[in-house]
Amino acid sequence: MTRLEIVKKHLKPGQVYHRADIKKWSASVDRHLQELVREGVLEKLSGGLYYVPKQTTFGKVPAEEHELVRSFLKDNRFVIMSPSDYNALQVGTSQLYNERRVYNYKRHGVFKLGNRAFRFVRRPYVPGKVTKELLLVDLVNNAKQLAEDQPNLMKNVEHRIAEMDSRRLKQLANDFGTVGTRKLFSSLLDQK
Repeated sequence: MTRLEIVKKHLKPGQVYHRADIKKWSASVDRHLQELVREGVLEKLSGGLYYVPKQTTFGKVPAEEHELVRSFLKDNRFVIMSPSDYNALQVGTSQLYNERRVYNYKRHGVFKLGNRAFRFVRRPYVPGKVTKELLLVDLVNNAKQLAEDQPNLMKNVEHRIAEMDSRRLKQLANDFGTVGTRKLFSSLLDQK
């Protein structure tokens, strides 16, 4: 069995690998990576990041978003959101945005992974999962960047706050909110 075949044996469809992962099985990692990409066994996503595509009857399946970001960051502590997610809050947002934000502890900036671009935002606190309270705090953090009627949007946010877990909202506003967001939530939640 050749070294390249040994490398192929370890690769699993749907998985994302770093160059360092492949290096464990190969003495000539760069040559083997080039051969595997040329054969279509691997797809290069970005510098040092590769994907083993899953095959279906419809063709190759792109890398799963969460797995892609986890491999890129080498960390599980992140959440992925889009301004389009605010529409689920029913506060008057209706725009669709072609942006994925990754709140994390390590990276900051826009990175292209495969054919997808992500805006990585480094934060001192990142919640474990996306909740309606987190979406509302993030909406207020980014309200000025949205293509919505601002006064009407903020009025609807005030009404929505009354229907949510005030303790959780206050905690998220303190941990995840900007200074302006913390002040707004503090004043609105103190009135409750």
